[in-house]
Amino acid sequence: MALYAIGDLHLSFGAYKPMDIFDPVWKDHPSKIEKYWRKKVRPKDTVVVTGDHSWGNRLIDCAPDLDFIASLPGRKILLRGNHDKFWDAKKTPRLNEQFAGRLFFLQNNFASYEDYALVGTKGYCYEGKDTIEHFEKIRDRELGRLRTSFEAASSAGYRRFLMFLHYPPTSIGEEESGFTRMAEEYGAEQVIYSHCHGEERYRDSFLGTVNGIEYRLVSADYLRFRPERIL
Repeated sequence: MALYAIGDLHLSFGAYKPMDIFDPVWKDHPSKIEKYWRKKVRPKDTVVVTGDHSWGNRLIDCAPDLDFIASLPGRKILLRGNHDKFWDAKKTPRLNEQFAGRLFFLQNNFASYEDYALVGTKGYCYEGKDTIEHFEKIRDRELGRLRTSFEAASSAGYRRFLMFLHYPPTSIGEEESGFTRMAEEYGAEQVIYSHCHGEERYRDSFLGTVNGIEYRLVSADYLRFRPERIL
């Protein structure tokens, strides 16, 4: 059984929004996602999808997109992204009840993979789009949710962790952050994230091994729509 990750599927079966207006690489991207997913992922494998699943604003609008993800091979674990308007923290238990056996929603909880706990939250980084005060408020909220995830897994007896975020763990130019420090505090072996698009953002991404932790970018366009094997 293998573990894969991919993020930013940006599906819009129920809320039409073509992605190739941003970059030609996105042309017919759902077909590419399905092609490579089915080629690589087996039914007993696990795939963590690191946010921005759908352009739909309401759950009813997202239903075709979530159904598409659920139809693909493997166990699917979904993280919340900044465009996932259908999902807030209070709805996570309800979503897990509604999609039981098809999708698992990772927020304020954890998932298991062999002897690892998969922990995560949306995260947040400063991109110059809001005030510092607003950035700090959202960042601190997300750090609290990440700690809740780590603590739930620790209380269940897990000592090996893989950490997932939607946003990068640091703002551009930062060499550390509250998210990297928490990864080090709990001994996460890898930090996997997405959100970054385009060559410039790929170059700015926080990648490689830092203080013993491997940082990996899994945005769908960065991976050319091929799920990345994590373990």
